[in-house]
Amino acid sequence: MVGAGGSARRATDLLRRTQLADGHNDLPWALRQLAGGRPWSADWAAPDLTVRQPALHTDLVRLAEGQLGLQFWSVYVPCELAAGDAVAAVLEQIELVNELVVRHPDRLALARTADEAEAAFSAGRIASLMGAEGGHAIAESLGVLRALYRLGVRYLTLTHNSNTPWADSATDVPVAGGLTDFGRDVVREMNRLGMLVDLSHVAPATMRAALSVSRAPVIFSHSSCRAVTDHPRNVPDDVLVAMAGQGGVCMITFVPSFVSTACAEWDARLREAMAGAGEDHRDLVARGRFAEAWADGGARPRAGLGDVLAHIEHAREVAGIDHIGLGGDYDGVDSLPAGLEDVASYPRLFAGLLDRGWSESDCAKLAGGNTLRVLREAESVARATS
Repeated sequence: MVGAGGSARRATDLLRRTQLADGHNDLPWALRQLAGGRPWSADWAAPDLTVRQPALHTDLVRLAEGQLGLQFWSVYVPCELAAGDAVAAVLEQIELVNELVVRHPDRLALARTADEAEAAFSAGRIASLMGAEGGHAIAESLGVLRALYRLGVRYLTLTHNSNTPWADSATDVPVAGGLTDFGRDVVREMNRLGMLVDLSHVAPATMRAALSVSRAPVIFSHSSCRAVTDHPRNVPDDVLVAMAGQGGVCMITFVPSFVSTACAEWDARLREAMAGAGEDHRDLVARGRFAEAWADGGARPRAGLGDVLAHIEHAREVAGIDHIGLGGDYDGVDSLPAGLEDVASYPRLFAGLLDRGWSESDCAKLAGGNTLRVLREAESVARATS
């Protein structure tokens, strides 16, 4: 049994001392969906996050049980929203995160820098940073990008499931050849600001193009390893090596189709079935609806904790212990691996690594040390660039 006995206690003790960072959590959008699509606010009868919420993977109770010390909250908007609508939606998500912190100041603290994140942890609060998921949210405007940074956004995922006019997505037909000239300008401006370049969701050509332009380390906020599970959202080994060479961090995610070959194959069949029915697999709402009614796919396979551990160990082998982290994608997917069902599961993951012979110092780097370092290095590049 993973994490039984001594390793479970060691994992718990380790995470009391070490700031555990998660690179990607979609709770803000999940709350918006629970509100029926309306912007979530204090005057909406939202769930009280101080009790367990079965409709969610995340609440304050389970964040405490999982011993999270730093959370990048995803301020996500669907690709279907364009230009002004996407900007309005990302601003509403930023306001939602701010409101969560205002409503729970004893548990959450906004952080804009690595130093502020560490200070929040020292004060017993979860450092709350934001990452904008999908470059369409800047509406092809460097001014909007600057405004998002000023409002506390500390990474931008260059695409989501569809291309932007300036960057190719991993799950769309390439048109930009990776990055256009404007796309390269976006990366340079992110370096100047101190905003992390997030290469989750982008095509391998986009990964390589961004690495060739960026002067600061890049991140993958929620991706796993292509060599272990052949899914287009995962990172090829040569990119892992290049990313590490620049000091970046790949935050291994828990999405079943990204970590389990059986789940990836089932998802590929689902994609084909949706295409045959004239549906778009990239549309997350349509995908969930179609999958629920899809009778021809057979039983949906279940990933497990061991699948995730295999990706973590492969990333360590290829990129090195200083270049890996965690990005669970909680509340961004409809199912999770057995053993990692919600944010309370992190101690179980670290107990599993300890069972495999990982040292506590290596676990500490994975937990948050590497993420804090890459944030601090992006800040340093920004100071040198300004």
